[in-house]
Amino acid sequence: MKTGNSGEVAIFDKLLDVRYWCPGEHPFIMSHGPDSVHYEHAAKALEYAFAAVERGTHILICDEILDTVIFQVLEKKQILDLMKQCKDNVELVMTGRDAAPEFIRFADYVTELVHIKHAYYAGARARKGIEY
Repeated sequence: MKTGNSGEVAIFDKLLDVRYWCPGEHPFIMSHGPDSVHYEHAAKALEYAFAAVERGTHILICDEILDTVIFQVLEKKQILDLMKQCKDNVELVMTGRDAAPEFIRFADYVTELVHIKHAYYAGARARKGIEY
């Protein structure tokens, strides 16, 4: 769901044991729904995740993967298949919003961060290296 140039990417380049991959640039999904590029990128990212598991990855972080279900870019079954592939072998971290009940039941840990206050809603602009 990200474009590969968010704030955390610069840090990943400095960590020797971290491999970061993003399928490429794409526009945000707006109210009109996903474009073909979103489906292509999601499929590539999921394929990469399965390949990472096969390579023996210890920790796999799928940032914003839960949002792919909200926008119907990936199906719940695809993500459940990834979760099953990782079970007892790979620490899988999935971020996003509104985890499906099936994901919650299958997961070992579930954390929900709740927005209390954010400077953006008081008019602050996004800062390079923090919000993007």
